[in-house]
Amino acid sequence: MKKIVGALVVLGVIGGGLSAFIWAISNNKVVIGYNKGYQPDQPIPFSHKLHAGQYKIDCKYCHVGTEVSRHASVPALNVCMNCHMTVKTDSPWIKQLADAYSSGKSVAWNKVHLLPDHVKFNHASHIKAGKDCTTCHGQVAEMEKVEQVSPLSMGWCVQCHRQPENKAPLNCSTCHY
Repeated sequence: MKKIVGALVVLGVIGGGLSAFIWAISNNKVVIGYNKGYQPDQPIPFSHKLHAGQYKIDCKYCHVGTEVSRHASVPALNVCMNCHMTVKTDSPWIKQLADAYSSGKSVAWNKVHLLPDHVKFNHASHIKAGKDCTTCHGQVAEMEKVEQVSPLSMGWCVQCHRQPENKAPLNCSTCHY
């Protein structure tokens, strides 16, 4: 009898906690973040403040395919070398970039915006819906070193999808498939 009562108490506590959590999510009271503030060092320093800010290079110039792909790709070295064949060639960092390019190697850039494996984010659908990169990534053009500014949590994403002007789907299979 003690085991049954103990099990019922445990189930009650778990059920109550789960109910409270579901209520909090459904009422936009919970925003759990994944790596908010994460700002990894890169193997070659890259200033978005300089490239996207001062020189006003559009995000989609370097991160090709965002309009048609789930992923916003990390730029291939040939994209970098479009300018750096002639621009700032005396820089030791650009020399390192050019050496990798000439030898057919890649640079092991560190991913900044991380999502759990069970979440599938589609950049193309957001770009087609008219969302600007800054909606999720923040003011990258002002960042010397890029960091994850948004929590990218389920609650954060769902809160955006619930905005009537976004006309975004709310079914689970939108992001979990």
